Amino acid sequence: MSDNQLRHVAIIMDGNNRWAKKRGLAGVAGHKVGVERIRDAMTACEEIGIEVLTVFAFSSENWKRPPLEVEALMSLFQLYLKNEAKALKKKGVRLRVIGNRERFSKGIQRAIVDAEEFTKDGKFTLVIAADYGGRWDIAEAAKKVAIEISAGRINADDVNEDLLDKYTSMADLPPLDLLIRTGGEVRISNFLLWQSAYAEFFFSDKLWPDFDGDELKRAAAAFHERQRRYGLTGDQIEAGVSHA
Repeated sequence: MSDNQLRHVAIIMDGNNRWAKKRGLAGVAGHKVGVERIRDAMTACEEIGIEVLTVFAFSSENWKRPPLEVEALMSLFQLYLKNEAKALKKKGVRLRVIGNRERFSKGIQRAIVDAEEFTKDGKFTLVIAADYGGRWDIAEAAKKVAIEISAGRINADDVNEDLLDKYTSMADLPPLDLLIRTGGEVRISNFLLWQSAYAEFFFSDKLWPDFDGDELKRAAAAFHERQRRYGLTGDQIEAGVSHA
């Protein structure tokens, strides 16, 4: 196999509501248990040498959910930011939040900034995608490039994939290697569209509150069994031809 170093894993944490419904509980109960699974996933990542874990906590489409559920999710998010920062710092984890922050309350916005600053020296990176959408990310990158062109700092002819990539939300992090979705659905729901162009996908039938470190390790093992070709043939990869 070639180029199968696993540095960056992303997870679409699906199934919290269904998990709670099966137990006769309110949907937010599933989300609360889901927070514990983030801790398990981080531990598993660190054990197998993964450097970055990105989790899809709240999509730009999730605002359409019932108001009471959105309110509960916002409260849980703010509580997580305030309560977890010390634990993350102690574990050497740097917290990063990506997405459009403008629709969050001022309290949540402050909590994000405070948590990011407090944990900035961590070696392992946890990225929380909140009010995030893959199309939004690409549009924001395009907007930033347009501003640079208007200011005369770059020329339109200079715009290519590599340049646009530098303006996306995770340009400074290792490229995405593996995208996991829990809950049995087989789609990526507008998550990391740009970053997942060459990522491997792993779909788990486990609902997110049931997804543990062992299941993440199973996904990592499946990743290492695959041959990442980037448009080359299998023979070229075996012969050591670079895709770069």
